[in-house]
Amino acid sequence: MSNGLLRQYLAKNADLVAFTQAELDAIASQLNDRPRRVLGGRTPTQVFATAST
Repeated sequence: MSNGLLRQYLAKNADLVAFTQAELDAIASQLNDRPRRVLGGRTPTQVFATAST
């Protein structure tokens, strides 16, 4: 599932050196703020925040 989502932002053979850290952080943020059915409609960020309290 995560690989499929990553492919929306990065090509299969993408060289990560071509991306800035800010660009990679933006991609991670978009992925972590996306609701997931497996998480009951919550985002990974919400689940992580709940688990770490």
